[in-house]
Amino acid sequence: MSNVKNTAKRARRSQLAMESGFRLFSERGIEQVTMPDIAQDSGVARPSLYRYFSNKTELVIAIGTWKWNEYIQARNAMVTPEEAEKKTAAEALRMYIDSFLDLYRNHKDILCFNYYFNGFIQQAGATDEQKNPYLEIVQKLECAFHAEYEKGRRDGTIRMDIPEKVMFSSMFHIMLSAVTRYAVGLVYTSQDPEQELNLLADALIEACRLVVVLMDSHHRLASRR
Repeated sequence: MSNVKNTAKRARRSQLAMESGFRLFSERGIEQVTMPDIAQDSGVARPSLYRYFSNKTELVIAIGTWKWNEYIQARNAMVTPEEAEKKTAAEALRMYIDSFLDLYRNHKDILCFNYYFNGFIQQAGATDEQKNPYLEIVQKLECAFHAEYEKGRRDGTIRMDIPEKVMFSSMFHIMLSAVTRYAVGLVYTSQDPEQELNLLADALIEACRLVVVLMDSHHRLASRR
């Protein structure tokens, strides 16, 4: 029984540390926040914090893995498996693109953290083994994208002349980079940021559906003859 209590206590304290770390890192930047700062903010004793996370890099990766998994699971829960099965590949890609717009509207803290995360991990020289839990998230997204790409091969709603990896990488990196830059204030515009981001999202979707659009136009012209 004591082992169970100790495990639960450790889980609660490590979660408190991650929650404090996420908030502080998102607000101040990762470089500016120390492990003692997190210990003080979370109420977790410094020795305990270092037992849970041996160094700052380990904590940062744990936070990134936790927050992205949490967000992805919440997004996935918005659509039942039955509803997902009924969607065309193009409709599924639209939902995927819309998730980046949702991040900008409702989760700017995740985007700010991600902005600081990328720079910190490079400077910290994190090993592949350390980064593996975080990289597994991208691998899961790639697997989900693969399923929709294969559906597109069957239902003919997205282009097949764009390689799968190119399509995934383009959508992922372009949209994540765009919403992040707007969220952290690197883009200065007098226009409505959401309007600009929506135009970008529409352009990406239309680029992937271009062949379908051309085919539909061809069929309409043929029917008039």
